[in-house]
Amino acid sequence: MRTLNVDLADRSYPIYIGEGLLDDLRYFEPHIRGRQVAIVTNETIAPLYLDRLQKTLAGYKVTTVVLPDGEAYKQWETLQLIFDGLLTARHDRKTTLIALGGGVIGDMTGFAAACYQRGVDFIQVPTTLLSQVDSSVGGKTGINHPLGKNMVGAFYQPQAVIIDTATLKTLPPRELSAGLAEVIKYGFICDEPFLTWLEAHMDDLLALEPTALTEAIERSCAAKARVVGADEKETGVRATLNLGHTFGHAIETHMGYGVWLHGEAVGAGTVMALEMSHRLGWLTKAELDRGIRLLAAAKLPVVPPQEMNAEHFLEHMAVDKKVLDGRLRLVLLQGLGGAVVTAEFPREILEETLRADYQALVGQAGEH
Repeated sequence: MRTLNVDLADRSYPIYIGEGLLDDLRYFEPHIRGRQVAIVTNETIAPLYLDRLQKTLAGYKVTTVVLPDGEAYKQWETLQLIFDGLLTARHDRKTTLIALGGGVIGDMTGFAAACYQRGVDFIQVPTTLLSQVDSSVGGKTGINHPLGKNMVGAFYQPQAVIIDTATLKTLPPRELSAGLAEVIKYGFICDEPFLTWLEAHMDDLLALEPTALTEAIERSCAAKARVVGADEKETGVRATLNLGHTFGHAIETHMGYGVWLHGEAVGAGTVMALEMSHRLGWLTKAELDRGIRLLAAAKLPVVPPQEMNAEHFLEHMAVDKKVLDGRLRLVLLQGLGGAVVTAEFPREILEETLRADYQALVGQAGEH
C-alpha cells in the first residue's frame, strides 16, 4: 500500500493506493466522524462491490443509494435521489458520504456532500482508472447542464481517497483506455519522462499488470496532488490539467453525454490541442507524431467525430469554463511536458485546427 498526501493546510487529505483496501476498515475509520454513512454507487458497481464495502462498514449505520449508470444521468434529477436517500434516513451533519464508483458517481456524491446541510464529509472510493488518477483527487464536484459539461458544481475536498487497484479487474477495456487518456495527460503537461515510461509499459497497462498499474496510478496522483496543492481553485496552473478538455467537452456535449466516454473525448481533444500547438510552432512534427502514436497505442480515438464541424466546436467552446471576459483560453503545449494556458493565439490558427484532416495526420504519425 502506498500513501500520498494532497497538501491543502487544514483540508489536507491522504490518497491510499493498494490492493484489497475496500475490505480494510483501517483506511476508512479515521475519516468518518459520526456513526452514519451513506454509500452512493450505481447499478453497475453495486453488484460487484457494494456488499463488500457494507461488510467493511458493518459497525456503522449504513444507507445505500444506487443510481442509474452513465454520464447521461449526471444531472439535477439524479442528484435529488441522493438527497432523497439522506433525508429519508434522517442523516445529520456528522454523516459521511462515500462515493463508490467512477467519475460520475464521485462528482455527484461530492456535490451532494457540498450541498447537504451546507456541507458534510465525503470519501472517494474510485473504481475506474479515470477516476483513480484524476476526478477523485482535487475536490472538483458537479453535474452537467444540457448546454455545457460540469457547468454546475463546487470545489469541495474529500476526507480521503481510497484506491483499491483490484477493482480495475472488472473494468471493461473501453473504460480502461478512457482512463489512460488522463494518465498520458500528465506526461504531456508536466512530466515528459513519464511519456517514455508509458511508451515502454503501455502493453502492461492494457493487460492490467498490477505493478505497472500501481506505478501509473501513483505517478498520476502525485502529479495531480502537486498541482492541486499549488492551485486549489484553478486560478492558475491547475487549468493545465484540462489539456484536451475544451475540445473534448465540446465533443461530449455535441454527441450527447455518454455517447463518447469522457476519456475518449479527451483523447481526440488532446490530439487537437497537440495539432494546434504544432501550428503555432510550439511543438515539432516529431513531437506531434509521438503524441498521436501514444494515444493510439492506448486504443483511444485520435480523430474527432465526423459529425462535427468547426462551427459545432466553436459553438460549444464558447460556453467552456475557461472563457473569461469573452476570450477563450486553451491549454496548449510549448514542448512535451510544458503546458500553458493562453488566450493569445490567432483566431485563424484555431479555425485551421478545427478544420484539419485528422485521418491524414494519424496516417502520417503511423509512418514514423
